[in-house]
Amino acid sequence: MITRIWRGETRSEDADAYQSFVTSHVFTALTKLEGHRGAYLLRRAEAVRVEFLAVTLWDSLESVRAFAGDKIETAVIEPEARAILSSFDDFVRHYDVAYGKPCTGESL
Repeated sequence: MITRIWRGETRSEDADAYQSFVTSHVFTALTKLEGHRGAYLLRRAEAVRVEFLAVTLWDSLESVRAFAGDKIETAVIEPEARAILSSFDDFVRHYDVAYGKPCTGESL
């Protein structure tokens, strides 16, 4: 399994709008792609900004390539998200999942 991680940030007042867009539009669209296995949006508030880490899970680099194209290290950022973000990485990082244990019980 492959984990794809990307970082961006918003002004504090734009954080809820960004979170709403990503979770209701972007992550929903990803569920329709073959090889996509899940997504997390991590949020960290600071004084006047909010940092986000988008973490998506994929079966393989081939399934990432079907989503991102041949340049899989280049971030895929929707125009609506770009309009809300104050800064963002134009690259992503990929990691092999070396260990994972599914959680049981209540969902997040």
